[in-house]
Amino acid sequence: MDRLSRMLAAAQGMGGGAGGMQQDGNVVDNSETVYISSLALLKMLRHGRAGVPMEVMGLMLGEFVDDYTVRVVDVFAMPQSGTGVSVEAVDPVFQTKMMDMLRQTGRPETVVGWYHSHPGFGCWLSSVDI
Repeated sequence: MDRLSRMLAAAQGMGGGAGGMQQDGNVVDNSETVYISSLALLKMLRHGRAGVPMEVMGLMLGEFVDDYTVRVVDVFAMPQSGTGVSVEAVDPVFQTKMMDMLRQTGRPETVVGWYHSHPGFGCWLSSVDI
């Protein structure tokens, strides 16, 4: 939550005035860059649309390139119990088995994050999302 507050404060400092962007010598750029492959994006979109009107979730596979860069190359859907406004993964055994199968097939990716849908709500962040 502190990170979001700092980002919002920095964005407010960028607007409007004659001076343009405010300079603060104490601000450190620790933003993260996430690269998402076309395959991963299409699979997330397809999964999200197939689940309407329920929320769906899945895990993102890829690599941490460095401290500030994540590369997502693929995703897989998770079995879950969802409603129109929330989703909860219910099978940690499934995740473990999927990761074991990926290793057995020689895929080097690891879980780098998760995604979930907000059907009909647009792109808003709940306190859980942040």
